[in-house]
Amino acid sequence: MGSCLSAESRSPIPGSPTSPAKHHRRKNCSRRRFGSRNSSFGDLSLHRIPGRLFANGFTEVASLFTQQGKKGTNQDAMIVWENFGSRTDTIFCGVFDGHGPYGHMVAKKVRDSLPLRLSAHWEVNLTTDDAHREISLNNTGSMNSDEATSFLSADEEFRASIDVDGTEKQQPEIFHTLKESFLKAFRVMDWELRMHQTIDSFCSGTTAVTIVKQGQDLVIGNVGDSRAVLGMRDKDDSLVAIQLTVDLKPNLPAEAERIRKCRGRVFALQDEPDVARVWLPNSNSPGLAMARAFGDFCLKDFGLISVPEISYRRLTEKDEFVVLATDGIWDVLSNKEVVDIVASAPKRTTAARTLVETAVKAWKLKYPTSKIDDCAVICLFLDSNSGNLSSASSTKLEEQQSLADQVSTAVENEDLSAPNGLNRSGTVRTSNEILQDGSEEDEGKEEEQSETGIEWSALEGVSRVNTLVTLPRFDPVKEDKKGRK
Repeated sequence: MGSCLSAESRSPIPGSPTSPAKHHRRKNCSRRRFGSRNSSFGDLSLHRIPGRLFANGFTEVASLFTQQGKKGTNQDAMIVWENFGSRTDTIFCGVFDGHGPYGHMVAKKVRDSLPLRLSAHWEVNLTTDDAHREISLNNTGSMNSDEATSFLSADEEFRASIDVDGTEKQQPEIFHTLKESFLKAFRVMDWELRMHQTIDSFCSGTTAVTIVKQGQDLVIGNVGDSRAVLGMRDKDDSLVAIQLTVDLKPNLPAEAERIRKCRGRVFALQDEPDVARVWLPNSNSPGLAMARAFGDFCLKDFGLISVPEISYRRLTEKDEFVVLATDGIWDVLSNKEVVDIVASAPKRTTAARTLVETAVKAWKLKYPTSKIDDCAVICLFLDSNSGNLSSASSTKLEEQQSLADQVSTAVENEDLSAPNGLNRSGTVRTSNEILQDGSEEDEGKEEEQSETGIEWSALEGVSRVNTLVTLPRFDPVKEDKKGRK
C-alpha cells in the first residue's frame, strides 16, 4: 500500500505534532493503565510450526512470493498454514497489505496472531458467555467488568453489521461455524492491536484477505482491498477467472453510507477524482483509501470497521487454483490475466514468483513515472497432484503467449473506457493520462530518469499516495479526557 505522509511536505518532521515517533510515545503512556501484556506470543515457537510458511517458497499445494516495491519497507505479509488447527485436510491462507508509518508491523502482527485467534475460536465454538474465558486463554490482556461488557456488546453489533440474505440458511454447517469464528477472531485481533504496547496503530493498519479450505469447502474472510480470485475451467475447458471477494473501498454505496452515518466524510481529491477516501469530520486527514481495515483507530469512531465480509464456495473438479494477492498485483493486471499467468507457469513452485515478476514489468510499462507497489501473492492449488499443473492446464500452454508478450500486448491495446477493460482500484493513473498534463520535453525527461533508475517522489508523475494523505494529530490530553468519560 501507499505510504503515510503529511499534508505539507508529505513527510512528517521529527518532533513535530504529526511525527509518528512522538505520538507513538505519548500513546504508549496513555495505555499503561491497561496493564502489561505479553506481545510476542512465542514468535520463535510459532515460526517453527511444521506446515506454516510465511516467506518466499512453496509446498506441494501452494506457491508464495513477495517483493518489495520502490516505496520503502515491504509492508506486505503472507502466510500458508497446512494442517491448520491440527486438521490434516485443512489449509489457512492469508495476504496482508499494511499502510501508514507502522503498517509493516501491523501486517506482520495480524499475520502471526489472526490464524491463532481463528483456530482457537473455531475449536471452542464460542457462545457469548464463553467470550471472557477465550480472551484470557489468548493473552489479549486483562479487562475489568465494564470493559468486558463493552467488548461483548460491541461483538453483538459486529455480527449484526453483516448483511445476511435468505440463502445463508442453506449453507453447510462448516460455513456457519467458521463465520462465527471469523467474526470473533477479527474482532479480538482489532482489539488486541488497539491495546498493543509496542505497535502504534492509531494511523497505521492493514488489509486482510484470508481463506480456510477444508476438503471441498472454502470459506473466505475479507477486509480491505486485497483480493481473492479463483481459476476454473468452463464447459469448453477454457480457463475463466471468478472473483471471490469485493474490494471494500469507500466508493461502494453501502460503505459510504455507513461512514457518513458515523460522521465520517467520503470524497476524492481534485488530482485523484477516482480515488474515494475517508476523512475525519473536522479535519482533512487521514484520507484513507479503503472502507475496512485492521488498525487505523483514528477513524474507527467515524465509520471505518474491521468486520470481514465472509463468503462460502463449494469447490468442484473444475476449480484449479485460488490466487490471493495485494493490490500491487490488481492495480496492473486483470483477474483473467492473473489466472492465465498462473496457469502458464511450467511448475507450481514458480507460479507466484512469475506472477509478481510479470506485475513488476506491467508497472514499468503502464506507469513509468510511478513507484512500483509492494506485491505479495499466494497460489493455492486445489487438486491432489504435486507436480506441474493439471493436464487440462498443460494442454493450454502451447496456445498461450509468453508472459512478457502477454503484458506488452495488454498495455498497448488496452481500452480503459471499455466495459470489459481492466477494472482498476482507482489509485493510479496511466502514463497517457499523466503525459496529457505535461509536455513532450517532460516525457523525454521521465524516460531518461526511468532508465537510470532514479526513483520518483510520491507527488511526481502519478499521484499515488493511495492509503493515507495526512496524519491525524494525536492529543494525549483529549484522549485521556475521552477515556475518563
